[in-house]
Amino acid sequence: MPRSLSGRNFLKLLDFTTEEIQYLLELSKDFKRLKRTGTPHKYLSGKNIVLLFEKTSTRTRCSFEVAGNDLGMGVTYLDPASSQMGNKESLEDTAKVLGRMFDGIEYRGFDQNIVEDLGRYAGVPVWNGLTTEFHPTQMLADVLTIEENFGRYKGLKMVFMGDARNNVANSLMVVSAKLGINFVACGPKDNMPDEKLVATCREIAKEHDCTITLTDDVKEGTKNADVIYTDIWVSMGEPAELWEKRIKLLSPYQVNDEVMANANPDAIFLHCLPSFHDLETSVGREIHEKFGLKEMEVTDKVFRSPQSKVFDEAENRMHTIKAVMYATLK
Repeated sequence: MPRSLSGRNFLKLLDFTTEEIQYLLELSKDFKRLKRTGTPHKYLSGKNIVLLFEKTSTRTRCSFEVAGNDLGMGVTYLDPASSQMGNKESLEDTAKVLGRMFDGIEYRGFDQNIVEDLGRYAGVPVWNGLTTEFHPTQMLADVLTIEENFGRYKGLKMVFMGDARNNVANSLMVVSAKLGINFVACGPKDNMPDEKLVATCREIAKEHDCTITLTDDVKEGTKNADVIYTDIWVSMGEPAELWEKRIKLLSPYQVNDEVMANANPDAIFLHCLPSFHDLETSVGREIHEKFGLKEMEVTDKVFRSPQSKVFDEAENRMHTIKAVMYATLK
């Protein structure tokens, strides 16, 4: 049992010990059981939280709102047009005002410095719903999903396919190092994580008997993998003009039957979503019209296969976010 997390910010997993991350995972399991059995758990009744979204989201917003309501809290949502933060009011002033009105603040948006500054000035717990650099709440859901499928996570091999510089790949590398998971970033050589972050994670990994590997070789990278993970090729906030370049660069790293066959027989597929695996989205249809692709970072067959655990993973966002809010607000 780690020391209390009450009053702590949840900005990146580098700030947390292995024991603290494990505590949050155990708490997540407890909340999932309560939710599944219909057992009321309004443990934070009377508290109020605000969700600051500079980038829209389905899973993050719904997870925070449902989790907050289940815990008995009032939840206020502010989209980019509903807040003066950075426009008519400085970030520091906004943080101090919201900290006087709310018991906790979630931020989903751009630079990591923004959520760090919110945490510095608010005086109440601040939670990172996603920044350009890190996506810590997603990681808890991912590891919970892995443990549910294998009964463990330590010693497993997880491979991220594609643009390994993005927030999801960064955070997967961090959580893997902290929890003893062998992490592989498999993508183009010029799209690897920041060298300083890699060095930091490798030092942490040494303490937990696991490895951090960077490779552009798909067959070598995915060989005997337990978890194959990918993300969309152009992230929210990046210019649409990048699609042509990214398609050429990342198509060799698509998750398909060949990749899954090279992994262990019981390997699972994960994706933080949304995914462009068919033509049922406006973006998917636009890409098909321009470039002729019917599926992108993952084939529809893999996405819909029994090995795909993406919807379990999406549900687990709610349970793990609930654990983070409870642990920091109780």
